[in-house]
Amino acid sequence: MKDDVTEVRANYQGSLLVVTLDGPSTRNAIGPDVYTEIRRHLLEAEQDASVRAIVLTGANGFFSSGGNVRALKASGQTTLAGVSGNTDKLNATIKGIRGCPKPVIAAIEGGASGAGFSMCLACDMIVASETANFTAAYVRVGLTPDGGATHFLRGALPAQLVNEICMLGLPIPAPRLASAGVVNRLAPEGRVLDAALELAGGLANGPANALCTIKRLVGAAEACDLATQLEDEARSINLARFGPEAAEGLSAFLEKRRPDFVSLQEEAYQ
Repeated sequence: MKDDVTEVRANYQGSLLVVTLDGPSTRNAIGPDVYTEIRRHLLEAEQDASVRAIVLTGANGFFSSGGNVRALKASGQTTLAGVSGNTDKLNATIKGIRGCPKPVIAAIEGGASGAGFSMCLACDMIVASETANFTAAYVRVGLTPDGGATHFLRGALPAQLVNEICMLGLPIPAPRLASAGVVNRLAPEGRVLDAALELAGGLANGPANALCTIKRLVGAAEACDLATQLEDEARSINLARFGPEAAEGLSAFLEKRRPDFVSLQEEAYQ
């Protein structure tokens, strides 16, 4: 592996897939090849019945520093079509995270910057170190955000705070984003992956079809008017009433036992 190349490693831990960015010399900088690899692992996980949740993390005590600055500088000597191909691959990865039918959890040690921050925001939940920072530093090198950063941030935060994050490009501490609801859980430094695996493991034991539908409903909610969302929610819950997950979940509740959703999913793929 070259010193400035970030490797994407996939590690299966029972029903969980852990995707790790590993580029020690660049704090896990990302680019087109990394985007393609992450997307590939997501697609494989979608087709693998044994995978029920995904954790996206970084090695070397950091999530990702974002785009490789040297590569970004060099790209200015190419063509608009050439650089558009790079952002197209990033966008495909963001869409892949959002469109994945299985929960995707970001586990953030150290921090996340630029497109790395965008990838975190695309995940369904974020677990971060109490000492981690998030930075949309594009403006500090004369660039503007990409990877859906403004979309995700504006959907969760007031415009004034989003402008602060994007216009100043300064690090935002994880506890501040946690208090604003963007980060779901804080963990002690060095324990983030454990906390994320615990969260993902709980989701992996849940009703897969219901979780997939919830992810779709939440993703569509902001763009839909109330009437459309009400109709979609009603259709979804009414269809779910006749499914095996509801039968198991409701029976377990009445029988005062823990539901076994995992066996249902395994039977569906046999």
